[in-house]
Amino acid sequence: MAMENDSTVTEFILTGLTDRPELQLPLFILFLVYHTVTVVGNLSLMSLIFLNSNLQTPMYFFLFNLSFIDVCYSFVFTPKTLMSFVLEKNTISFSGCMTQLFFFCFFANSECYVLTAMAYDRYAAICQPLLYMVIMSPTTCSLLMLGSYFMGLAGAIVHTGFMIRLHFCNSNIINNYMCDIFPLLQLSCSSTYASELVSSVVVSTVIIASSVIILMSYALILFNVTQLSSGKGLYKAMSTCSSHIITVALFYGFGMLTHIKTSSDKSVDQGKILSVFCTFLLPLLNPFIYSLRNKDVKLALKRTLRRLTVSQASELS
Repeated sequence: MAMENDSTVTEFILTGLTDRPELQLPLFILFLVYHTVTVVGNLSLMSLIFLNSNLQTPMYFFLFNLSFIDVCYSFVFTPKTLMSFVLEKNTISFSGCMTQLFFFCFFANSECYVLTAMAYDRYAAICQPLLYMVIMSPTTCSLLMLGSYFMGLAGAIVHTGFMIRLHFCNSNIINNYMCDIFPLLQLSCSSTYASELVSSVVVSTVIIASSVIILMSYALILFNVTQLSSGKGLYKAMSTCSSHIITVALFYGFGMLTHIKTSSDKSVDQGKILSVFCTFLLPLLNPFIYSLRNKDVKLALKRTLRRLTVSQASELS
C-alpha cells in the first residue's frame, strides 16, 4: 500500500490533549505511569499464562492474545502522546500518520474479534462442558485467533486505504493526540463522503457482527444456567463470565460513545476525552480485571512467586 498521495501536506501537527503549559508535566508523568503499568501488567499476565501449565487452556490462550494486543495497542499512540507534552510542536509525517492509523485500526478491530471468540469459548465451556475440549481444540483456537487478526487486518487496510485517497492541502493541525479517522476527515480538502461511508459501514459491521455473537452466546449461557438447580453451579458458571462481561461492556461502551459522539456532533474535543478511556484506561484495566477476579490467576501468581523465592533462596545458599 502506497503511503504517499498528491496532497500538498507532507506532515501533520498533533495538538495533544491540552495546550495549557501548567498541565504538560503532570500529564506527562501520569500517562507515562499509565503506559508503564499497562505494559508491566499485561506482560506479567502473559508470563503467568506461559509459565503455568494449569493456565494453558483455551480461555487463557485467548486472554494471552488479548494482553498481547493491549501491549501493542498501547505502543501505537503512547510515544506520540508523551511527546506532545514535552515538545512545543509535535509533528508526524504523512506516512507516519497513516501507519499509526493502520495499526490503531488493526489492533482495535482485532480486539473486538478476540472478545467475540472469548464469548464463544465461555458458551462452549458452560453449555457444552463434556464436549468442550473437542469443540475448543488447539486447531479451533488457533483458527479463531488467525481469523481475528485477519479480520482486523482487513478492516485496517480498508480504513487506511480510503484515508490515503483523500487530499490534504490547507490546515495540517490535527486536534488530537494521535491520527484518528474523524479528525483527519475534518482536515481534508476533498470530498470525504466515500471515506465516511466506508468507515461507518466497516465500524458498524464489526460492532454488529461481534455484538450479535456475544449476545447470542450469553443468551444461551443464561438459558443454560437458569436450568441449574444448584445455586453453587449457577454462581460458578456466572463467575467465570464476569470478567469478560466487564471487559466487553467497557470496550464496546466507550468505543461506541467515542465513535457516535465524534462522528455526529463533530466534537473532537469531547471525542478526545472519550478516546482516552479506550486507548489508555482499558488496556490498563484488563489485566487487573482478569487477575483480581480470577482464582486460577491468583493461584498461579502465588505459585510463581513461591518458585522464584525458593530459587533465589537456593542460589543464595
